[in-house]
Formats: sequence, C-alpha cells, structure tokens
Amino acid sequence: MAGNIKEDKKLRKWMRLDNAALIFPAIRSFRWVNTFRVSVQLSQEIDPVVLQKAVDELMGRFPTIYVRLGTGLFWYTLVEVKRPPRVREDYAYPLTHMGTREQRTCCFRVFYYKRRIAAEFFHVITDGTGGMAFIKALAARYLELVDSFELASGKGVLTVREKPSAEETEDAFVKCSGKYAMPRREETAYRLSGTYDATGFRHLITGILPTDRLLQEAHRLGTTVNGFLCAVMTRCIMDMQAVRVPERRRRPVKITVPVNLRRLFSVYTLRNFALVLNIGVDPRLKDYTVEEICREYDRQTALEAVPEKMAARIAANVLPAKNKLMRLAPLILKNIVMRTVYRNVGENKGCINISNLGRVDMPEELMPFVERFDFIIGVQYTYPNNCSVLSYGGNTYINMIRNIRETELERRFFSMLVEMGIPVSIESNDTDRQG
Repeated sequence: MAGNIKEDKKLRKWMRLDNAALIFPAIRSFRWVNTFRVSVQLSQEIDPVVLQKAVDELMGRFPTIYVRLGTGLFWYTLVEVKRPPRVREDYAYPLTHMGTREQRTCCFRVFYYKRRIAAEFFHVITDGTGGMAFIKALAARYLELVDSFELASGKGVLTVREKPSAEETEDAFVKCSGKYAMPRREETAYRLSGTYDATGFRHLITGILPTDRLLQEAHRLGTTVNGFLCAVMTRCIMDMQAVRVPERRRRPVKITVPVNLRRLFSVYTLRNFALVLNIGVDPRLKDYTVEEICREYDRQTALEAVPEKMAARIAANVLPAKNKLMRLAPLILKNIVMRTVYRNVGENKGCINISNLGRVDMPEELMPFVERFDFIIGVQYTYPNNCSVLSYGGNTYINMIRNIRETELERRFFSMLVEMGIPVSIESNDTDRQG
C-alpha cells in the first residue's frame, strides 16, 4: 500500500485530505467551487474511444487522483472510485460548476474537443503541479495507444508501467511542518469588484506571448517572468484604484502568488503542496513604477519564500488541525469554524491570484504531436478575477478568467504589455459564445 493510502474492506482504499485541502469542502457553494483545468492540444483529432482507454489505464498509476469525496462524522476523506470517469465532449465553458453529487462520484473530469484533451480537478485532490503531471501522462499514453509505441521511462512523464511511489501519495504538509506557527496578521488589500454575471458564465481571455520577448523584458528589469507579470498586474490595479478610490482611502495592492513547496523541501508529492504569499506595494507611500514594483517583488519573495518561514506558515495550518478539541469536533462544527476563519484571513489580503506553472516540457519524441498546453484556475471565493500562466513551445499562455462582466483589468494588463513592446495575441470564449 503506497504512502498515506489506507484500506477498509467496507469502503475501498481511502486517505485523509491533505492539510491544504481541508478548507475547500467547507467553503464551497453554488457560486464557488475551487477547481482548475489543465489541457493539451495535439496535432490530430481526438479519438474518444482511445482517450477513454488511456484514462482507464492510468487509474492504477494515479491513486490519489482517481478518488471521490467521502463524508464522515469528523472529517472528509478521499475514497478510491469504483471505475474511472467517462470522457465527455467539451460542451460549455471551462470550469462549469462541479456540484456535491459529482464530487461524491469523482473529483475530476476529462473532456475532449477536436484536438484538445482537458482535465478539471476539484482542488482537494491536487494542485497545478499534480494536475500537469496527470495531463502529460494522459497525453503520452493516448499517443502511445494511437501510434503503437512505448515511451521510455525517465523522460519526465509518468507512465502506466511505473508504480506510484510512497512520496507521490504523502501529505507533505505534515512532513514539512515547523514546530512554531507564523502569525497570520497582514493588512487588508484593495478588492477588485464588478457586475456579477448571474448566468454563472466564466469569461476567459487568453493572451499568447512570445516567451523569448517576455524573458527579455523581465531580464531588462532585473527580475523573473513571474516578478515582471506580477509587477505589471500590480501597476494596472493601482491605476484602477486611483480612478475609483479617494487617496486617503486607498489600500495596498498585493498579488497572491502560490509557492511550489516541492522545490524548497525537495519532495515530490502529487497531492497539494503549495502555499501562497501576498506580495505587493502600498500606493499611499508613493506612485511605484513597474521597475520599482519588480524590485519589491524580488525583495519580498527572497525574504519570505525560504524553508524556515514556509515551514512556520505550514505550521499555522497544521497545528490547529492537531488540536484535540478540533479533532473531536463533529464535521458540521469544523465547517463553521473553517468558513469563519477563511472569511477573515483567507482572501482579503490580496487582489488577484497569479499562478505560474512555468515552462512545460515533453519528451522530444512527443513534441511533434503536442502543440500547446493551457492552465486555467477558477475565480476564487471572493476574487472575481484570476490569472494563470504557463509556457510551452516558445509561447507563454496567460489565461485571465472572471465571473464579472467588466473587462477593464484584462484590457489594462494586455495593453500595458503591448505598450512595453511585447506582442500579444488574444483569444476569448466570449467571441466563441457570440459566434
């Protein structure tokens, strides 16, 4: 039995939710379920029969993903599904509502549309890194079946011929937690707002940029691609706040940045293992330029994204869950407590999430068949806008999603990139919707 997976003859294999996942079932609602999508576009039309076979065959390779949400007296659990999910043709827009009934059947979906394969995950089972590992494995297995070849191991893609390691299935938060918890005190940030789209439609605008030009501009400003994108986004939100809010009432503008803890702690779990930092500036102090914001981003990241401080941040989440009263409290009471805590400290310290998976690589023999990857995170509990990024094949794909009608943030953000000399091609599902 691998890792933290346990077995009950009455229930099948099961495991506890990792520490990051505990909050998501407690605060889900019809307007918000924490899901995200990863997708791959191939050079050929998808055969759904072959895709289903690939999904079926990967079930044993990804035991922490082929699960459903179980409900107990004291805790939620993740329980092995009896059968893999059925692949479906993509029919609407990314990240349609995943209701409680569906989560109790399976916590992820697989779609196809023309040349695209997409997987959508309820965040209780994995994060972007785990989701990308799965979609790469699914694409590779599909291509193996279509073209009757076998990809050698050690190529950066998990294959059906490998058994899942114990490390892949562990709750790394418990393993890497510090002894002392870092206080959660932090100043509330400016909040984005707009006209909620009552239809539930998720508006998606994708900017496609040449990665080399993006890197060139980031290096010119002495920062990383993520630092540069966060600085541009910060500057755009500062400009929006300046128009809407009197100077004396303005708030800090901070970007919520997920930190992949696998790199800091040298672990490789396929479950959730990321924490967020809220990084930004206070426009009441001065009118920061993009270059100055880049320096602040690098300074704050270097100060906070270090193992000892992240271990203390992990402890702030792990230690309360170990409290005897909390462990013995019924699930309904835990849900009330977690909702209250999340409303007070969960999202009001940042303006928008920018989640960057970085560069995605595929084995050289698969590159001619794989044209593109995308990563789309949903809107948050209170964030009406969100942003996710990855790079592949010389292009960087920036997906900006929203549940409001106004396009001001996207317009400002991509326009500023163009003004800085970076060409941007735009795609939108609003165009698809109208056409």
